[in-house]
Amino acid sequence: MAETLNVAVASNFVAAMQRIKEAFEGNSEHEVRLIRGSSGKHYAQISNGAPFDIFLSADQLRPRRLVEEGLARESDLSTYAHGQLALWSRANDLQLDREYLLNTNNYDMIAIANPRLAPYGQAATEVFSSLGLKPLVSEKLVMGENIAQAFQFVFSGNADLGLVAYSQAMSPNLRGKGSVWLVPSELHEPIKQDMVILSDSTAAKEFAAFMKSDTVRDILLTSGYLLPTGIP
Repeated sequence: MAETLNVAVASNFVAAMQRIKEAFEGNSEHEVRLIRGSSGKHYAQISNGAPFDIFLSADQLRPRRLVEEGLARESDLSTYAHGQLALWSRANDLQLDREYLLNTNNYDMIAIANPRLAPYGQAATEVFSSLGLKPLVSEKLVMGENIAQAFQFVFSGNADLGLVAYSQAMSPNLRGKGSVWLVPSELHEPIKQDMVILSDSTAAKEFAAFMKSDTVRDILLTSGYLLPTGIP
């Protein structure tokens, strides 16, 4: 029988997830309902009984906690993507790079996601620490609850720059617009994004299997993600 899946998805992954949803529904009788938000907020909702079938987090910590708390099974936990962090500006033709970021005279405000709630925000603070920028940017920070809000601050002009998900800068409606620098991975801990099944739904298991398909592999690579280890 056809089912409706409630899928909690991290803000950074929404654009890619829309494509995955369409591909899955095109080959299945099941329907996918997306609930977007920060990984930390989703974790709190699930802990408080929210009826989600699947959780696609922007980190590994929160899905792992759900397993440890008995709200999910170890066998239903997997890494679905590796995220990448980018420095992005709506302005065209900027030479964004390490030196541009280090020269804090280049910008008045820089947006990041809340590091307590969003893994990409945590990665952004690690970049500041790696570059010795933390004390220099403390008065320039504008913080979004999630990575989507952080990106919106830059897009709307309320921040000059943002440390955002590379996937956001790679979205079809923005590709080729603005300026982007893919932050070197050695400046922050890997952004490994895990998925966990939260219900015994047959459709949830079918969706989890679909996440390992060639179709999803191609969507990940064209959306600014790296493939998880173990997928060629």
